[in-house]
Amino acid sequence: MKNSFKLAIIFAVTMFVVGCKKEEKSPSYNKGDLTIYTDESFQSVTEALADGYMINYPETHIKVATQKEDLGLLDLLKGKAKVVVMSRNLSPEEIKTYEERTDLKFLPAKFAADAVVFVVPKDSPKESISIEEISNGLLSDKKDFIFDGTNSSNLNFVAEKLKKQPKDLKFSIIPGNQKIIEELGKYPDKIGVIGLNTFSRPYDKTSEKLREMVKVLPVVDKGKQYTADFEGLRSMEYPFTRVLYFLINEGNFNIANGFIRFSCTHLGQKIVQKEGLQPYNIYKREVQMR
Repeated sequence: MKNSFKLAIIFAVTMFVVGCKKEEKSPSYNKGDLTIYTDESFQSVTEALADGYMINYPETHIKVATQKEDLGLLDLLKGKAKVVVMSRNLSPEEIKTYEERTDLKFLPAKFAADAVVFVVPKDSPKESISIEEISNGLLSDKKDFIFDGTNSSNLNFVAEKLKKQPKDLKFSIIPGNQKIIEELGKYPDKIGVIGLNTFSRPYDKTSEKLREMVKVLPVVDKGKQYTADFEGLRSMEYPFTRVLYFLINEGNFNIANGFIRFSCTHLGQKIVQKEGLQPYNIYKREVQMR
């Protein structure tokens, strides 16, 4: 009788421990750790969304790591990353590789409209830039355009828009979007190419300081001038508007999927708007009263 009682206790304890282990390993969107890899060009909006998620779910710990766009994608395909932020379109071959490596359907989670902008020093006489100037300039040995590096989102996106390969373009490099702004005054004849999110936050002191240092050039296409303001992004008429999206390597509903769902909800989209970018899933509505 005593032996039976002991066996019953041992069995109960064993089942409790196993149950706890299963509970610890089960998917959870509201606790645990996650690292998101993002190009520096959209680091700010990614960090703002991560902060918003952690405020709502205090037991989650999200780290935002900066990495060139193409390198982040490679880490995702290798299983080294759970979430990356992308801006360029993937090729059919890349989509096929993604689906084979992750065993997931290619479903980009679009969350914001950002832009690549062209800037010159504040005292520059230049007032606008045409698509032709950009295209011709990036094939010139003068290397008048300054990018933040190879494999970067800005270079990839401009190349994609001009239907060229990044390796075929000629340009100068200053590492980092903010560095380009800060050092552009040393090169009065050059044109900086940066991500809008670098200084899009309306009331941020650093952003205000950076905006005061440069002039953002409107882009002229077929005789019409376009600016990277809210209207230009919302309508996507500004030629270098880009849609930011998340890609994941997570099959269950864990933090990665929870974070993406949050980013695309009304609350997440309001955070995007406060970053000075156009939310992808909500638009300003105007109602006429009669």
